[in-house]
Amino acid sequence: MASSPSRSTNQVDLDAAKIWNNDSIEERIFSASLICLEGHYNQSPVMGPQSIAKVTSIVSKTLEKTHTFKDVREVLSRNVRVWMWLRRAVCAAICDLNEKSLGVRSEPFVQTRFLDITTPEVTALIIKNYLPLKEALQMLNKLMHIARNLLVTTDPEVPQDLSAAIHFDHEVYESICLCVNVTSKGIDGEMPEDEASRAKLNEITELCKKVLVTSLQQAHNWIAKNDRNKMLFWYKVLIESPDADSNPGPEDRHESVMDYPAPRNIHLRDEISNWLKRSSRMCDAAVSICKEYFDAQSAEKKDQWLPHDENLLSWNYTPPETWAWQPDVYDEAAEVISAWHPEETDKFEQDRAYGRVSHELDKWWYGARIPNSNDWSLTMYSTIDSVPQRIKECEANLMQRYAAADPQEEPSDTIEHPSDDGNNPEWQGQAPQAAHNFAPEYDEYEEEADDDDSYGEGPMTGLLTEVPNILDPKQIEALHMIVKSCILDSAGSGLTRFGENLQQTRCRIFLATDCGRNLLREMLVFIAVWEKDEQSLIFQISSQIVQAIHENSLIPYAWVALRSPKDIISPAQTVLLRLITFLFRTALAPPKDYNPFTDPETESVEKILSNEDVRLGKMLNYLYGLFRSRIVPECVALMQIQGEVRKNRLDPSDFPVDNWDLERAKDGLVQYLDFLYTIADIFPLRQHLIDYEAVYELLRLLEGLDVAVEKAPFPGSRRNEPPNTPSTTTSTPQASSSTNPPPPPPPPPPISDPPHEFPWSGIKGQVLSILAALLQPPPGQTTPGNPTVQLQILQHNGIVALLNCCLYDDNNRFCRERTQLCLKWLMDGCPDASAFLQNLVSANQGGQQQQQPAAARPAAGTTTQSVRIDGVPGEVRVQVRSSSAPAGEAGEVVVGDAGANLRSRLEENKSRSEELVNDLLALTVVDESGKMTIAPDEDETEDDEFI
Repeated sequence: MASSPSRSTNQVDLDAAKIWNNDSIEERIFSASLICLEGHYNQSPVMGPQSIAKVTSIVSKTLEKTHTFKDVREVLSRNVRVWMWLRRAVCAAICDLNEKSLGVRSEPFVQTRFLDITTPEVTALIIKNYLPLKEALQMLNKLMHIARNLLVTTDPEVPQDLSAAIHFDHEVYESICLCVNVTSKGIDGEMPEDEASRAKLNEITELCKKVLVTSLQQAHNWIAKNDRNKMLFWYKVLIESPDADSNPGPEDRHESVMDYPAPRNIHLRDEISNWLKRSSRMCDAAVSICKEYFDAQSAEKKDQWLPHDENLLSWNYTPPETWAWQPDVYDEAAEVISAWHPEETDKFEQDRAYGRVSHELDKWWYGARIPNSNDWSLTMYSTIDSVPQRIKECEANLMQRYAAADPQEEPSDTIEHPSDDGNNPEWQGQAPQAAHNFAPEYDEYEEEADDDDSYGEGPMTGLLTEVPNILDPKQIEALHMIVKSCILDSAGSGLTRFGENLQQTRCRIFLATDCGRNLLREMLVFIAVWEKDEQSLIFQISSQIVQAIHENSLIPYAWVALRSPKDIISPAQTVLLRLITFLFRTALAPPKDYNPFTDPETESVEKILSNEDVRLGKMLNYLYGLFRSRIVPECVALMQIQGEVRKNRLDPSDFPVDNWDLERAKDGLVQYLDFLYTIADIFPLRQHLIDYEAVYELLRLLEGLDVAVEKAPFPGSRRNEPPNTPSTTTSTPQASSSTNPPPPPPPPPPISDPPHEFPWSGIKGQVLSILAALLQPPPGQTTPGNPTVQLQILQHNGIVALLNCCLYDDNNRFCRERTQLCLKWLMDGCPDASAFLQNLVSANQGGQQQQQPAAARPAAGTTTQSVRIDGVPGEVRVQVRSSSAPAGEAGEVVVGDAGANLRSRLEENKSRSEELVNDLLALTVVDESGKMTIAPDEDETEDDEFI
């Protein structure tokens, strides 16, 4: 049962000898156990088993009390000495764990780096020190649990400030670094051969994961609703990460994305550091507690565990003459205008006058936000006339992808960085009409050793970047909660007195830094690897993170940052598009009065970007521009190369990509088509796709699929079975001899089809669903179809591409029903489409009547019957030989001339015009007025849900 202290929780006896007099029993006994643990892990001295058992019991009971009793948490969380001894014990445990698991003992107050140690050395050391490692990790996990619980109080700002004052967050970073070092070595390395060693290694790895999860949870509680702690945490994990360059040059920058230069390292670091100094005011209760403890110490010897020299927060409780800088004293309610003085030589004063977090960051954002911010029209900068040329270029590039070539110069190497005095709001310096300059990196196909960090080995840049590769979906929730808490606007505290939204500022830091972009990539790939659905918590939080990126107008920048030169769409981009699609159906669904066009009298870019409809329209414009200039040309180029192999014009061994690359390309295309269908299904946004003539790209995909992939027969069809031969059907064993060895066994069947036969399954169905959605009339109307889309389909000869989808194809099931729906809306109210189809039918019927007399004469001794063939609409006339016929077996079915033509057509795809007419006749009829309409279909298996 928790004791009830009779004193004020922040009262401290100034007599050092009596400093413990007023402590509760929980404070005394827990502090005593922490003192013992520090001496044990520092080996001064090492406790015996009985002492360890007693201390462990005390820590376990304290943990249970902090879980259960609110008053215990309140008392312990306001005792600065408890926080100090807790940090000292945790620090000693981490130093001991580093030595016993990695062979390098870390130093207190010194940041540990990611260690480059070979896996066998780490594995042998872990197995050797298994018992002390297990005990220390269990104890460290309990201590982190207690530290996490102490932040859950009635007034959490007090323990948050006390924890920050004694730099407990430093031990959290050290704990994360330790766990990443150990688990990344243990997971990626070779496992020991004996079962006992493998069990030991697995147990230590799992304990490290538990400590990592608890550390992330403690960090989340520490930053909750505390802007200074959020910014300090962001600064530590993204700017001062253990593997980041600690001494960058004056002009060194973070890695540039596309053509706009990234922020300069030193300027961004110094400006955020100066903001942290200016925003280091503690709450009054925390200041009182720290000041009383500081004054109770000896003037000659201050406690080093309560920092007082150039510490961010030390000025709150130390005399003014010891301050390293002059803190800001201001009225919170007063609004101040930000001013940048480039002539100011004192960097701290220059940043103080600017007031916002970072001028370097703001300057970067002016150039990196929504493309072409000088032109707010939504005209598509890449026209359909450029697509054929792009397809030819992509096809040529794909054929040369693995050819030896001199490495090309990276675009970022030739960028002229703008001066510091001005902002460059033009994204990439690109005019809206300059379609040939779009996405220059897409033409770079040279492969480098590390062109995709998400598949590299060992820790990548960033303290948290490796975490998604270590934890499972249940364990990793705290990481996503931290990122959401730092950048989502709804989780913030409003504007500062300089009018700055700190949540948005941290979101920009997230994408401006190498560590932030790496972490975003791994968090997105995590969703794909674990196949999380839309109902999962991880997916929901990730969608909110993407929403925060969109609110900062940085979706285009994030898309390019996640690219991989070897992929048409990288896995991270595919997941990003999936999250955007989800947001369009939920949080970003446009209102009925959706208006993405700006007021021509508005000149402020910030005011324009504050309009959600404008941001939505610009993002859709950008994403469809990618679809036209990148996705469709690349995919159609692959399909055309497949067609070259089918026509025996290209050797299959020369096909430029493998099944793995094709699967990733298909996954990206499937997600893009799902995104377009979502847009087409939202009436206010559908007009954008109509204005962009999206029909053209969709028809090119249908044509490319017809060229690339042979239609798969009905699963029950036997047309592809090879004929039996005596060598394969005989079961008589043959005597073996030295001169006639038995034949070798047949080779095993291939694991997968060769790349040039990749089927692109399901793509046609998605394309047809989008076409049907574009053709349908507005909501509330049942007729006619959209006249603009009808005209676009006729102009691009789309009826032929649609009719090609009528025959059964097991790779694209139910295409006939989707095609029927497209034809319904195409001919509804469109005389030109009806006339085109009627002329096509009439022309073919005349040709059939001329050939009918010659085909109608049956051979001698045969009879004619009507049969049905799977995959062929209607009945087929065949000839059956009688038993008295001179050749053939009794009852043998012989397909006549017309039936033979149909079978040959089905197998070889040689007679395209007859296929189209037969399909059309099966789908349509001519009414009394001579107009073409859709025929009723009693066997239809699906309805409008196909779209």
